[in-house]
Amino acid sequence: MPHSLPQRGDGPPPPARIGNVAFLGYGRFGAALGSLLRDAGIGVRALDPGAEIQGAARAASLPELVGGVDLVLVAVPVPAMRDAITSLRPHLAPGQVVADVGSVKTVPARAMAEVLGGDRPWVATHPLFGPASLARGERPLRAVVCPNPAHPDAVRRVVALFEQIGCQVLEQAPEEHDRVMAFTHALAFFMAKGMMDAGVPAGAPYAPPSFQGIARTIETVRADAGHLFAALHRENPFAGEARRRLIDALVAIDRSLDVAAKDAAPEDAAALAIPDLGALSPELRETRELIDELDLELVGLLARRSELVQRAARAKATIGAAVRDPLREARLMESRRRCAAELGLDPAGVAEVFEVILRHSRSLQERRSP
Repeated sequence: MPHSLPQRGDGPPPPARIGNVAFLGYGRFGAALGSLLRDAGIGVRALDPGAEIQGAARAASLPELVGGVDLVLVAVPVPAMRDAITSLRPHLAPGQVVADVGSVKTVPARAMAEVLGGDRPWVATHPLFGPASLARGERPLRAVVCPNPAHPDAVRRVVALFEQIGCQVLEQAPEEHDRVMAFTHALAFFMAKGMMDAGVPAGAPYAPPSFQGIARTIETVRADAGHLFAALHRENPFAGEARRRLIDALVAIDRSLDVAAKDAAPEDAAALAIPDLGALSPELRETRELIDELDLELVGLLARRSELVQRAARAKATIGAAVRDPLREARLMESRRRCAAELGLDPAGVAEVFEVILRHSRSLQERRSP
């Protein structure tokens, strides 16, 4: 959500605007993101000996790259992240923010914490788009920004920057991000690579509609940078588990398919069953009606929560506290994830719901603060 302009009597003002950005690494993704930033009126400088830098000021050295900029974006492959951050460290001035844009978050976050620590502000981020999606004009753009209690103001500045270029920002801890990406992003690449190596004819004109989504996934993977596939799996600590679970499931299905129908055991039938959408039965209609009633109750609870949020905004204004409290939000999200797990729910899914609720609460407080 856009930050409202501070008024007399407000708490701390919105985070200082990032006016210029330096890219260490300017490959296909860096250049695409740099173009978005320039379109938003943000100055861009880049250093990448192996890239043809267009539309950005080319830096000849690290001191020239970082001199006077507000934010340094490290856009190198994840395995090279620590060395890149280490090389940057001696040239950073106090207050300059460093952020990565890698598809894996635990490795860069750990590297920045160990190399930059509390002396230089840093933020772990993952823009959930790439050159191909930008070229297709896909919207909305989304970006993950990891909470960092050691540098909350840096997080706020980076969130504001992503919002300035039109992104919906999701806050997610590095471990949670990587776990979700292992079962989504990494597995999509894994399946697409396997199908390509198996010779699946993705461009066959007679392919049925059921295959078109798979074909689009394969083409998206082919369009991404070559190093990304290996990094998604080798650097993500949860990718191995995701692959093993998928492979185990496929092996079980394959074995059941090799059993003749007349010899199939109940477990073979269960392995081959694909749940359909179900027919409209009285039970289904009743269940949907109960869901509708529950949804109305949820809306009522959200209204009650909004009243409490406005009450909190008035209390914050009285003591001059900021609307945003990243440390409390991080604790809240962790508490909701833990509660979801205890109740047998998907912690990541529940966290997404509360991320939306928190964004609404922040927007409401910013509008209602006197």
